[in-house]
Amino acid sequence: METRIGRLVVSSSPHIKSSVTIETAMRDVLIALTPALIMAVYFFRFSALAVILTCVTTAVVSEAVCQKMRGRPVTVKDGSAAITGLLLAFCLPPTIPIWIAAVGSASAIVLAKQFFGGLGHNVFNPALVGRAIILASWPAAATTFVLPLDGVTSATPLEIMKGAVQSSVPAAWSEAVAQLPSLGDMFIGNIGGSLGETSVLALLLGGVYLLYKGHIDWRIPGTFIGSVFLLTAAYGAFTGKGIILYSLYHVFGGGLMLGAIFMATDWVTSPITKRGRIIFGLGCGILTVIIRLYGGYPEGVCYSILLMNCCTPLIDRFVRPRVYGRRKNA
Repeated sequence: METRIGRLVVSSSPHIKSSVTIETAMRDVLIALTPALIMAVYFFRFSALAVILTCVTTAVVSEAVCQKMRGRPVTVKDGSAAITGLLLAFCLPPTIPIWIAAVGSASAIVLAKQFFGGLGHNVFNPALVGRAIILASWPAAATTFVLPLDGVTSATPLEIMKGAVQSSVPAAWSEAVAQLPSLGDMFIGNIGGSLGETSVLALLLGGVYLLYKGHIDWRIPGTFIGSVFLLTAAYGAFTGKGIILYSLYHVFGGGLMLGAIFMATDWVTSPITKRGRIIFGLGCGILTVIIRLYGGYPEGVCYSILLMNCCTPLIDRFVRPRVYGRRKNA
């Protein structure tokens, strides 16, 4: 449809078009996740591959079944369901039973995505909802980690530090420091943990790629990671556990890098304004530190992002740009 005003011809919307589609965006996310995928399979071998294939396959099948039952077009080819399954797999340990991974993946798609109307309508990050359900239902299976390659059960750096913080033994912290892996091993990924959370290097490479492609804004991961570093530095200085080293273990350990780069930046569940994204990242960082230091689990990234997802509409409401030409109140 066209409207002619003198010599001006106005066609029907959309008036601004982009070459970026859901398929191309998801393809870029998959490319960004590939380094972490390679490192997970390298360090954890067949166990990693089994968990990843289970989560991805279950997510794709669950989405197709839900869309068929609702009489909607099946859109699994856009890759969003596969990305959800892959991100969930990255949040799980390699030793988790396959059926638990499948339940979590199906829950992520059915409860957190399709129940709200599908892609673009979900309130919470689906992969994190799947992880939260698994963590609440099978906490032992979700928090049993092994060292790469040899398969020996081991505590994560965050678990070691939390145990030392909660201990009343004076020498507990010095003993914990002796048990911690080197920062080099944590940077590369040669430590126990969830599949996609161990290699900081791989996650940073993916984050740089997404920034280059313009798919994420630096404000959310920057304020998220930065606030965790500063708050843990203050805590370390106050309690005598050191500043830089203690903070770096909090930044490199757990799911902070994965959550800050790939989950907190979710286009649907994060704020749309620059100021809103800064507030969102700060909120995630503060909640993560509170849960890590004072909560029942040593990790708080999952719940902090989900809690801030609840606040996204409120943040967007209060930091929306001023309408041009609106009269100021007297």
